[in-house]
Amino acid sequence: MAYVPGVALLAALAVGCSAGSDGSATDADSKPGGPTVTTAPPGKYRTLPAPCRAVPASTLKDLLPGVAELPRQQQEKALRGSPTITYDTDRKVGCSWKADAPDSSRNLSIDFERVVSYDPLVSDDDRARSLYVKKENAAELPGGTTPGTAPEKGAPTSAGGGEKGQEKETGKAGDGKGSADPSPSASDSAGTSSGTSSGTPGTPGGGDEDLRPRVVGGLGDAAFLDDLLTRAGSTAQHRTVSVVFRTSNVIVTVRYGEQPALVTKVPDSKELQDKAQALARKLAEVISE
Repeated sequence: MAYVPGVALLAALAVGCSAGSDGSATDADSKPGGPTVTTAPPGKYRTLPAPCRAVPASTLKDLLPGVAELPRQQQEKALRGSPTITYDTDRKVGCSWKADAPDSSRNLSIDFERVVSYDPLVSDDDRARSLYVKKENAAELPGGTTPGTAPEKGAPTSAGGGEKGQEKETGKAGDGKGSADPSPSASDSAGTSSGTSSGTPGTPGGGDEDLRPRVVGGLGDAAFLDDLLTRAGSTAQHRTVSVVFRTSNVIVTVRYGEQPALVTKVPDSKELQDKAQALARKLAEVISE
């Protein structure tokens, strides 16, 4: 009889430990069953190329004819370019060049922007896609998406897009406005090798190439071209062609412009567009290296 209380005490302790063990097991089993958070993948590109070295000297001499006429030291300085001042060179860099020739002055600038999403649920690519779509919408391309090319994923189409399918303003390539004096002498001085006036690019369905602002296919993940002709007062007209494209989480902008010395001359859309697109494709290769 003296041992019964001890046995009862040991049994009570065993029951208590068993209950405690079951409770711990239950708590442990409940943790894996909670919601899991998947972090969006980072962008493909972690660095940016050196912008002032991204364009070969031979290409710069072709884009800036006035450089070839400069003395050697001045030529080297002009080819070095001027780096864009930015506060975070890991995220955004750029460079610009300018050269004057007897018949015109030309300027070129390139910008690289590496997009980083600070939202763990939004990938760098998705954030870059969103920023690119805003840039394309801001350009207000007159024809929306060019037939035969796919629009940027998630981008609105021109149908029902309000101003999206309309001309941006006078001076847009192809609108027939903002061009030089249509007198014969002005037309002769502004003529191109194709025989069309550089101030009135062709339209769809016509015999001339369509040079209006448009979506560009085969360049990065998405790309568009803008062409703007401006003139302040009685000064010569200035045309700026911009090519913007996105590849993964990097957005690249190329701006190529010309201002003729003669007030009556209109910068050639086709030449500027062809050269700006060719440079953009070279830069796409530079990024991928």
